[in-house]
Amino acid sequence: MASWDSELFLQAVRLKYHDPQKLGYAAQVPAIRHLDRLPLDTPVTFLVGENGSGKSTLLEAIAVAAGFNPEGGTINFQFSTWDSHSPLWQALTLERGIHRPRTGFFLRAESFYNVASEIERLDREPGIGGRVIDSYGGRSLHGQSHGESFMALAFHRFGPRGLYLLDEPEAALSPQNQMGLLVRIRDLVEEGSQFIIATHSPLLMAFPGSTIYLIDEEGLHLTPYEQTPHYQLTRSFLENPERMLGYLFQE
Repeated sequence: MASWDSELFLQAVRLKYHDPQKLGYAAQVPAIRHLDRLPLDTPVTFLVGENGSGKSTLLEAIAVAAGFNPEGGTINFQFSTWDSHSPLWQALTLERGIHRPRTGFFLRAESFYNVASEIERLDREPGIGGRVIDSYGGRSLHGQSHGESFMALAFHRFGPRGLYLLDEPEAALSPQNQMGLLVRIRDLVEEGSQFIIATHSPLLMAFPGSTIYLIDEEGLHLTPYEQTPHYQLTRSFLENPERMLGYLFQE
């Protein structure tokens, strides 16, 4: 899918320095310790790895460097409930394409509640524009299940020619809704959107033509889908759950 290269909003991420005093704790995580330049060559890029590998830390830094609120939302969201993000974003250089996204969103599963609260706060204030929630389907995100609110976001707020950074979107989604999200991603990619997604989900990372970077102690590795531990472990379990459970329980 190299023909997409000139169309992508973000074409690569570079780390300008590895100074631990400037990077803080981020300097110790594998995703950062070995990072120099990370190409973004396809409309969908996945960052995958074990907990603590740094995939979410890296994604957050890319989002903040791109102008998004650290807790999530669009570039217009400026709220803060807890200032916990890493200074890593200051060490990143984003190599941008010739086009600018028309819209975008940074989704953090762990702080989406705060985004929903901010939307309600904004809609309580007097203003000349319409309600913010109308861009999310018109129904309070707090009045829906976690999974329903995620899907409302994807189907109502996400639009063509957008830049979307998603941190573990599967956290609230059933397997069926993960498949629904795949369809939505496909539709948006066909309309010129770009996604960078940190995930553990073998369902999501099966997206055709995507790039998968596996993060381990040695750094970031371009990895075919079938060679990811997520795919291999899930396949082994589903092919013979009794054997896998016996191994886990040492029976």
